[in-house]
Amino acid sequence: MTYKVAIIGAGAIGSKRAKAVANNSRSKLVLVSDIDNERAKLLAQKYDCKAVTHWKNEVTRDRIDVAIVATPNKYLLPICTYALEQSIHVLCEKPLGRNAREARELVDKAQQSKAVLKTGFNHRHHPAIWKAKQLADAKAIGTIMCMRCRYGHGGRFGYEKEWRAKKDVCGGGELLDQGVHVVDLFRWFTGEFSDAFGYTQTYFWNMDVEDNAFALFRTKDGIVASMHTSWTQWKNLFSFEIFGKNGVLAIEGLGGSYGLETLVWAKRKPEFGVPLVQKFEFPGEDMSWQEEWAEFVSAIENRREPLGNSWDGYRANRMIDAVYESSATGKIVPIKE
Repeated sequence: MTYKVAIIGAGAIGSKRAKAVANNSRSKLVLVSDIDNERAKLLAQKYDCKAVTHWKNEVTRDRIDVAIVATPNKYLLPICTYALEQSIHVLCEKPLGRNAREARELVDKAQQSKAVLKTGFNHRHHPAIWKAKQLADAKAIGTIMCMRCRYGHGGRFGYEKEWRAKKDVCGGGELLDQGVHVVDLFRWFTGEFSDAFGYTQTYFWNMDVEDNAFALFRTKDGIVASMHTSWTQWKNLFSFEIFGKNGVLAIEGLGGSYGLETLVWAKRKPEFGVPLVQKFEFPGEDMSWQEEWAEFVSAIENRREPLGNSWDGYRANRMIDAVYESSATGKIVPIKE
């Protein structure tokens, strides 16, 4: 079967998703929708498909199998809800709604639907992160003790006027924007976290959401994960370290403007001293979008939950919500289900 796909939201992420769909033999892009008709037309022309501004009637008329929703955060809940009600499989770009409440609504809606709902967490499919997960699962660094992540960019001229700066539309600033990827990776490597503490700050941009976020998370077993996400980073940065009793896995870069993607595996010697170090480099095009799409298609075909499912999206948003609450109250906040 070849799945008929619609993309709702023809911006930068929608374009990346379109390329992944086109490069998969099991899927065909048949519809692009965007409130900016010219933008929809440009993307649709590239893949020889239909461009529309009003998507509701079109997705049912064209009997769409899968919808990719890559709109500003405010519109994710209503669009995904409608698609699921039509039994259309959905890949919802991260985050899964503006907060945990919206994400939970989508989790519940997906459970009532015959369709599969996935959260767009392409970072899991970056080759350095994927290999690090394989090594961690194989106990290559022993029991994980703690993790640390720094992730950020410097914005661009006029950033404070974009939708990401409007609280009603985005739901949150840099903590929700890039931070949601970070907390998803924390959960993926260690499982659930029990509490959070953090600060959200608006240092530079004239906006009503944060441009920097600092957070600590802790599991019931005492694993601590720390993160700093920033829209004032002087140079695009991704740095993710997993510390185990027998060594460390250190990921740097995501390709492109974030620099060459690398993984260092440092193994502690029994006698200590300088560790044994093995370095892996992953040059070339960012294939995470295509790998994630292929995994989702496989999940639909096999009627199973995808990697990075709706529950993962909800739990990530729950962690983010806990940091916002902690920043407002100055207290450690339990991460409830």
